[in-house]
Amino acid sequence: MSNVDPWGSWAVKNYDKLVEEFGMKSFSKKMNLDHLIFERNIVWSHRDFDKVFKRIKDKKDFINITGIATTGHLHFGHKLILDIFKLFKDFGGKNYFALSDIDSYTSRPKIKNMGEAKGYAVETAAHALAMGLAPKDIYIQSMEKSRYYEFTFEISKKITQNMYKAIYGNLDLGKISAVLLQISDILHPQLDEYAGRMPSITVIGAEQDPHARLTRDIARKFGLEIPSFLYIRHQSGLQAGKKMSASEPWTAIFLNDKPDEAKRKILNSFTGGGGSLKEHREKGGNPDVCKVYELLKYHYPDTKKLEEMYKECKSGKLMCGDCKKVCINFIQKFLEEHQKKYEKNLPVAEKIVYG
Repeated sequence: MSNVDPWGSWAVKNYDKLVEEFGMKSFSKKMNLDHLIFERNIVWSHRDFDKVFKRIKDKKDFINITGIATTGHLHFGHKLILDIFKLFKDFGGKNYFALSDIDSYTSRPKIKNMGEAKGYAVETAAHALAMGLAPKDIYIQSMEKSRYYEFTFEISKKITQNMYKAIYGNLDLGKISAVLLQISDILHPQLDEYAGRMPSITVIGAEQDPHARLTRDIARKFGLEIPSFLYIRHQSGLQAGKKMSASEPWTAIFLNDKPDEAKRKILNSFTGGGGSLKEHREKGGNPDVCKVYELLKYHYPDTKKLEEMYKECKSGKLMCGDCKKVCINFIQKFLEEHQKKYEKNLPVAEKIVYG
């Protein structure tokens, strides 16, 4: 069985194998919500998403709960999470976007104190507001109501030492507390003091599946609705064989990168072009391994244009420089507009984090 580490650098090599091993369901195009994550095969599996899909179609309430660990600056991989949260917000979800500052401090050695976690939380909140979330959609763990903490401790009595060790393989106290908080984040909206019992949706990567399975087990023990999960394919880094990482700035475009810096990163990205201009024109390129095309695949809004670029690259008609030009123009325009909104929302973000 695959060794899945929610806190490590584990990467998926075979998505189909995970579906078989962990009992996920392959994603059906029948549940397409007319968004690029569904159109472009970015969502690859789910657990009970059909329940939430039905609620959306029937215009009934559902809970939209997702969070981001406040451990560093946000990049375009995080932007995708915000895009999807905004999608479900627009479909009428009861919104709970968690700024996971306590979780970040207790489970990540690089975060030296709560002040550092809260500083990143301010950044994350400002980016989220700039992406269209409202202040009421966002909460920070360290400022939540007392009922949230009571529930977190209630959860701790439902997990045995053997159960935890079987799932995570260790008993690190910081990570134990982080797991309890993550379960509480996903389930507490169903409490009477919040939205009440109803289906919920959380979007995660495959490495977070241990949390999802444990959370679903705990929901059963409390008699709550079993939460649903969507699993997305992670966007890879801009260099071959690399993940997007704050520790390697050239692998990612960050939401606070200056437009010219983003341009340099795109120009230096790994592409699927031929060994020479002549070879590219004769044999075509390989957009499936091109990091510039992948960046567009995850964020560029025009699916028809993207499909045309894919075909033209394969045929040798579209040169790498032309593809980079489209990507640069799109990313730079986004960053210019987003960063203005970000600066405007910083005072509101600070109020969310510090009260």
